[in-house]
Amino acid sequence: MGARRTGRERALQALYQLEMGSLEPEAALEMAWASAPEEEGTAKAQADARAFARELVEGVGGHREEIDRLIEEHSHNWRLDRMARVDRSVLRVAVYELRFREDIPKKVTLNEAVELGKRYGTEESSAFINGVLDRIALAVGKA
Repeated sequence: MGARRTGRERALQALYQLEMGSLEPEAALEMAWASAPEEEGTAKAQADARAFARELVEGVGGHREEIDRLIEEHSHNWRLDRMARVDRSVLRVAVYELRFREDIPKKVTLNEAVELGKRYGTEESSAFINGVLDRIALAVGKA
């Protein structure tokens, strides 16, 4: 698995933990790494994955108000507090990428978010995530 995919998975796990309890972001990230099997790959790839996960968690935290507003505006008939925690966390990571990371193509963000939804969410998660992100990508001008 690539460093960024691993980083996204750990960021998702950390964001989920942050919603569940009173952990600090650093503790949630450490918990996400401790709960996963040791990743194969070079020390550089592992360091890159950790750095990317930290950037995602900090980015979502730093822009949470705008991210949540975009999600609510573009998730028709769904309030943020009514969404499954996993779906909400996947959306937050992906919206951060769409809105604040020019170096990540829209297609990559959407594909990765859909895969996270399939892996960690319900049967309906991937379609829901894809629909919301398509609308948000258009709104933020990400081609």
